Amino acid sequence: MLVVMKAVIPAAGWGVRFLPLTKEQPKEMLPVIDKPVIQYVVEEAVKAGIQDIIIITGRHKRTIEDHFDRSFELEALLQNGNRQEYLQKIKDICNLANLHFIRQKEQKGLGDAVYHARYHVGDEPFAVMLGDTIHVSDVPVVKQLMDVHAATGKSVIAAERVPGPKVKDYGVLDARKIGDRLYDIDDLVEKPKPEDAPSDLCIAGTYVLTPGIFECIERTAPGYNGEVQLTDALRLLKEKEGMLAWEFEGRRYDIGDIPGWLNAQFELGLRHPIYGPKMREHIRTLYQNEKPI
Repeated sequence: MLVVMKAVIPAAGWGVRFLPLTKEQPKEMLPVIDKPVIQYVVEEAVKAGIQDIIIITGRHKRTIEDHFDRSFELEALLQNGNRQEYLQKIKDICNLANLHFIRQKEQKGLGDAVYHARYHVGDEPFAVMLGDTIHVSDVPVVKQLMDVHAATGKSVIAAERVPGPKVKDYGVLDARKIGDRLYDIDDLVEKPKPEDAPSDLCIAGTYVLTPGIFECIERTAPGYNGEVQLTDALRLLKEKEGMLAWEFEGRRYDIGDIPGWLNAQFELGLRHPIYGPKMREHIRTLYQNEKPI
């Protein structure tokens, strides 16, 4: 059985829910504590053992490429100023993995973005990791899926429970539990009304897929919002090969809108070994001084 060695990170969307913040700055480059969102995603892939990463961008996403490229002027400045700690940090970014960038010239949906990676992926299973999702877990979430795929040979979707009213923002699974955290998928529904949702088990934005998904995307007509939805293609793949869901272990931060971004800043900030104590002290000071927060 082929081992998952490649990851595709779709990062071509406009980030409309963040406007005007994302008018010129890609959503995936929004900072969370001390690095951009997409760097967390790349680091998770690397921690899982993936070294070949394809990032799907658009023409307004050049700063993503620049972030992972070398900056000789900045390196010289830090070197001359004897700021070795910062110099090493920016050098480490450039050496994280083998990164490849493919442009999605038109915004045709997540399914179309994944399809752009077909020639690079070839006939191997691969991971899909959304460029605006951060995980905190002992074992990388994508590695959890890779392990399930290695044991079963099937495509696997990361899943999590979502409160009723929020399921309208997700792809929702109709699935049967067949093991600890493991489900056999019967159907997938893209962004249903809460009263029509088959369950509260939702697609959580990380996948390990067989290459059969590309042929299924070719057969997928535009759906929700007139876009080629990956969920619709997954339904075809499920009918062809079967498909599993894994209720992952860990905490997911969805940087899909400003409240989600702020929540991630706050919670991850409190977890940070350097900034966490300072944040807690500041919060205590606000309460002691009876200032509203």
